[in-house]
Amino acid sequence: MKISENINEILIDIKKHSPYPDKVDLIAVTKYVDTEVIKDVLTGGARILGENKVQVLTKKYEDLCNFSIEHKWHFIGNLQKNKVKYIASFIDMIHSVNKLSLAQEINKRAKEHNRTIDVLIEINLFEEESKEGYQYTDFLNDIPDLLELENVNIKGFMTMAPYTDNEELIRAGFRKLRELKDEMNTLYFNNSLSELSMGMSNDYKIALEEGATLIRVGSKIFK
Repeated sequence: MKISENINEILIDIKKHSPYPDKVDLIAVTKYVDTEVIKDVLTGGARILGENKVQVLTKKYEDLCNFSIEHKWHFIGNLQKNKVKYIASFIDMIHSVNKLSLAQEINKRAKEHNRTIDVLIEINLFEEESKEGYQYTDFLNDIPDLLELENVNIKGFMTMAPYTDNEELIRAGFRKLRELKDEMNTLYFNNSLSELSMGMSNDYKIALEEGATLIRVGSKIFK
């Protein structure tokens, strides 16, 4: 695996496809590799690691907490409320807040550790039954309660595109998420929303062109 070369290629793509590359971060999705390979990822230039299972994340966090290269951990999968307590002390961002009760649990556990946790609201823009995420109207209904959570910092939105070869459908969805961020900044969040987590190995270039600030890339790094 030419990990460092693959990471560098992605970093070049960020500069090529994003209208504001300085605002974009690469999240290396490391769910299929062990800690020794993750060290190569960090050495290769990635600084944010993404995992989608709490038990795996906590083990890797412990194994790498003394590694010489400073790094951050993002949780990118479906998060169960009863698992929040295991990551609340160290997680840098949670991408997948899809209901009020989960946000309230994150707030509770963050407060126990005297910290504020950055989160993204996951929106099921494509309305796929197989995908997690807020429905738009449910999110609107919950905004007043979400804004009351003092130890949760809502930074923006996340979505997952459908598995399709229809690039225009994917692009339209990513554009819609960017428009949602702009709308919510005006109506409720006083321009505090800065992040859009969208785009994976197969579609991150489209996501960048449509305003992604966080791209979640796994297989392209390890091919």
